[in-house]
Amino acid sequence: MKNTEHPLAEVFGYSITDFSNKAQRHRRNKLCPFNNKVPNCTKDKANAPLGVCSIYHNSNIVITCPVRFREDWLVTEESSNFFFPPNTSWTSISEVNLDDANGKTAGHIDIVLVAYNERGKVIDFGALEVQAVYISGNIRTPFEYYMENPKERKDFSWKGNRYYPKPDYLSSSRKRLIPQILYKGGILHSWGKKQAVALQKSFFETLPNMPTVEPEEAEIAWPIYDLANQGSSCHLIHTQTVYTKFEAAITKITRPTPGKLENFIEVLQGKLAEHLDENPPDAPSLLDIPLQ
Repeated sequence: MKNTEHPLAEVFGYSITDFSNKAQRHRRNKLCPFNNKVPNCTKDKANAPLGVCSIYHNSNIVITCPVRFREDWLVTEESSNFFFPPNTSWTSISEVNLDDANGKTAGHIDIVLVAYNERGKVIDFGALEVQAVYISGNIRTPFEYYMENPKERKDFSWKGNRYYPKPDYLSSSRKRLIPQILYKGGILHSWGKKQAVALQKSFFETLPNMPTVEPEEAEIAWPIYDLANQGSSCHLIHTQTVYTKFEAAITKITRPTPGKLENFIEVLQGKLAEHLDENPPDAPSLLDIPLQ
């Protein structure tokens, strides 16, 4: 990956230095080339979409929009191989609501893969969640700055700006990934249904190492993807699939590895010393008592 002084890797599906007719058309009409539910990008705001598909961070291009994973529908093809036997007829349905026993929503499943017979009757299904990465900082401001004049600002610098955007892997797992697996995943697991969780390689590598099993024993598949440079553009590639049991995966990613108790006591000791210095006791010390 080339060194850049700005965070924008892909805008409306194309490199910001790509001025082919297709790239300019997508920027002009705010189109999504990755199979969004409508032709246009709808990220953040439908009337003023934040058309950033991925950002530069260190030596990686990091996917920040879940729709980016839908390129050529590779993500559904890989998951179908886990969910269903060969030669099964299947299709995909996006954003399906999932209710609990009390009729309260547990959230939307990103993509449900549905197997059906020759009469069009549902015979099986599997749930696919797609998790991009949250951004810390401000990505909209450099995006809007570029969009004001793409040709003149294709090599712009954003260095030194406050709130320079970067991926927030910790929030992405704790606030999004783990709750999804616990709530929606818990319901699906109770029904005995297989699940797949698609992540980018750089995100998956921040998770704890989960105990793996053979594909035929697995309850969750973790298809891992990355972006590969091909000429002036990037394309989604499948790098590996990791197979796990449900309970073992949940236990591993929701229970942090504890640090040393002694280190925490040292922190407490330092805080206590600061507190006592700021709030000295009212009772006089021995040094304050006059000698008789």
